[in-house]
Amino acid sequence: MSLSSDAPTRVVVATGNAHKVEEIAEALAPFGWEFVSVAELGGWESPAETGTTFEDNARIKALAAHERFGIAALADDSGLEVDALDGAPGVYSARYAGECATDELNNERLLLALQSVAPAKRTARFRSVIVLIDADGVETVVSGTCEGRIGTVARGEQGFGYDPLFLPDATPGLSMAELPMARKNEISHRGAALEALRTKLAR
Repeated sequence: MSLSSDAPTRVVVATGNAHKVEEIAEALAPFGWEFVSVAELGGWESPAETGTTFEDNARIKALAAHERFGIAALADDSGLEVDALDGAPGVYSARYAGECATDELNNERLLLALQSVAPAKRTARFRSVIVLIDADGVETVVSGTCEGRIGTVARGEQGFGYDPLFLPDATPGLSMAELPMARKNEISHRGAALEALRTKLAR
């Protein structure tokens, strides 16, 4: 896929998370594409995310959306890797506290797992892998990370997931959930992946 005049104007994002679609749409706004979620198009059954890596799961979702709707499809798989937990929760970030876990329950479990870990050893990163499949089935894969550490209390009203607990190295004293969307896109793992996608497509 290129940024030429024949680039698709509609891209389906393989997620039911409205916050994620908003974040992607804002980051890629200069391209003039219309981003729609699978929920907006209807008739979507989310595939089982059986991959062992973020790239595996992103590809599973992007392929399923592309085959279902017949247009360009974008999916990301992202999560939190905590060094003191040997990279957990990793690909299980969304269901760390169980298959139907809420963000609050996942955050509670993370705090419990780290309750005896000193602040200096609570290093972590958000990782995002994006798979974009164009209308012709051509695949583009990019990734990005955001380094930081895990706080001891949830802070902030913005964002979702582990954002209230994650303290990015790039914004000392502030959690990811305390950042405005524009600043979050500048430093976030998904923002880094989207920047890599912009660069790759432009080439």
